[in-house]
Amino acid sequence: MRARFHLPDFTRHFTFNLIFAEMLKNCPQYFREGVEIASVYGAFPPAIWNGGRFQYGQCDKSFIKQVITEFNRRGIPLRFTFTNPMLEKKHLSDKFCNMIMHYADNGLNEVIVASPLLEEYIRKNYPSYKLTSSTCKRITDPDKLYDEIDKDYHIVVIDYDLNNKFDILEKIQDKKKCELLVNACCNPGCKRRSDHYKSIGVEQLVYADYLKSGSSEDFDFTVDPKFDKYVDKSLTECPCMKRTLFEIKDLSTHISPDDIWEKYIPMGFEQFKIEGRTIELFNLVEHYMYYMIKPELRDEARLMLYVQLVRQGVIKTEF
Repeated sequence: MRARFHLPDFTRHFTFNLIFAEMLKNCPQYFREGVEIASVYGAFPPAIWNGGRFQYGQCDKSFIKQVITEFNRRGIPLRFTFTNPMLEKKHLSDKFCNMIMHYADNGLNEVIVASPLLEEYIRKNYPSYKLTSSTCKRITDPDKLYDEIDKDYHIVVIDYDLNNKFDILEKIQDKKKCELLVNACCNPGCKRRSDHYKSIGVEQLVYADYLKSGSSEDFDFTVDPKFDKYVDKSLTECPCMKRTLFEIKDLSTHISPDDIWEKYIPMGFEQFKIEGRTIELFNLVEHYMYYMIKPELRDEARLMLYVQLVRQGVIKTEF
């Protein structure tokens, strides 16, 4: 039995995820049966290929190399969220994104794709990367989903509106190839989700242009005319993204840990994604405890994790 979890995020939550990986290695008794870290996903800002969640900031070469080294030497792949749907041909030659691809091109790391343009470029120029088909594609038609699974992808992330559509899930032939996003915060059936992904993509591109301009003023993408051209500004502050673990449990797309071990794994699924690249640390800790730790040991494991986070300076304390 395997429960392979894909975790957020290797930049913002870099040290946190390393500590958690060491906890899994050194204290396996805390964890539910079969838990593995399949990958840690994300992007190094300000990568314009990034999608799904907007990322501020700038990462230098030394940090990028450190992150790749620390996760890879533990056998954990980085999975780049290169799912910006607004890319044009001119963006494929971006120096920063190609630098990242060169640094991590060792046969272990992976890329999540949504844009056919970028997918073709990566297949041609970086053939050693395993490719994941993103949930950002919004494939909800069953026949189109089955066709996607038959394509040459390492993993296909199923649209989470289908999470509990067991009549559709049962008909999937290669369930081990499929990944389920278990803790989606978005409203089920949201009609604006694709537009939101587009707005995030434009935001990432506008932000990169701002950094290249060398301006010292505070960044405000909402005043950029390129942003107005493509998206509704109300999409940028979606309240769903601030939901806690306890607020998403009643959503119809929610998959509980008991469901994972009692329903999905017996069906043949083994890939599970925890979203949380932009949520607060304490909220993310609760998601990790909820999904991967034995219920009766959560309090003890949580305390041990917090102690290590304080010792490593992730959580600051003052006395």
